Amino acid sequence: MQPAVLDAAILEKLISAAVAAPSIHNTQPWRYRLNPDTVTLEVRAAPERALRYADPMGRALSVSAGAAVFNLRVAVAHFGWDPVVQLLPYRSQPDLLATVRLAASPVDGAGRRDHGHDDLYDVIWRRHSSRSPYSARRLPARVLCDLTEAARANGATLWLADPEETSRLLRLTAEAERRVSGDPRRLAESRTWIRDTGPYGIPPAALGARDATGRLPMRDYVGPRPDGRRGDDRPAVPFETRPTIAVLTTDQDRRTDWLRAGQALEHVLLLATSHAVRASLLHQALEWSDLRWSLSDAHPGPGHVQMLIRLGYGPVGPATPRNGAAEALDRRR
Repeated sequence: MQPAVLDAAILEKLISAAVAAPSIHNTQPWRYRLNPDTVTLEVRAAPERALRYADPMGRALSVSAGAAVFNLRVAVAHFGWDPVVQLLPYRSQPDLLATVRLAASPVDGAGRRDHGHDDLYDVIWRRHSSRSPYSARRLPARVLCDLTEAARANGATLWLADPEETSRLLRLTAEAERRVSGDPRRLAESRTWIRDTGPYGIPPAALGARDATGRLPMRDYVGPRPDGRRGDDRPAVPFETRPTIAVLTTDQDRRTDWLRAGQALEHVLLLATSHAVRASLLHQALEWSDLRWSLSDAHPGPGHVQMLIRLGYGPVGPATPRNGAAEALDRRR
């Protein structure tokens, strides 16, 4: 009934779970450090992998790190500990985004331990973004309810956009795509993360297709060529005519809220994967301050939009590379 001893093998599994989280452009903008005295894992920002133009305030970096924190929570509980999380614990260390202490797991009256979201542990490595077209099949109400509860359990709100609101959100996303295509600095930044090799970035094969109708503005990481032609070779195919767009919001818009949003996002994505629901993220409009505020202007309720999530049934997305646990773990004290 006791948790396992934190040896090198389990530590590697914990870090591997953390780095399996989604991150903007698959930059994996985090590093980890173990404090052996308190048996605490530190989640720190890796500013060298931050996006200067697309994410100048570090909001997307924090959301990405929050997703990694949720994976750590799941993995820590899987191995028998109680994950005790602190967000931004020290003002003097702004790069220290969160700590996860491995505490003794409480037992119930029958002597059983609470393993948290243990059913999601194996799902961590099956979750991939799927940028392909989805079918016309609608998500069952019980699945949407589960996803909504997952967001709420992490201090966020998830709601489903109706057709009119979906059209508005997609127009703002398309406007963000149009702006990027005319911004050489942002285009150059996104192009650097399209990579055939290495542990970071997105392989061309994982970019998915383009919507032949232009209705669904999937991200174009490459942009137009100097001769005006498209810079990528993605096929153009019809996407779903009625996309399901879920909106993730938080009441406030502080760094702690961004980290909570990341945890909520990953909980939603893992739970969706467990229901065989695919997901891709529409983040483009969130990368422009005026468009981000426009996203929040007309949605039905207070809050700050942190992510647009496209949900549906379709093919499993291809895996993207990840850094090894040994490389992600900072062994300095």
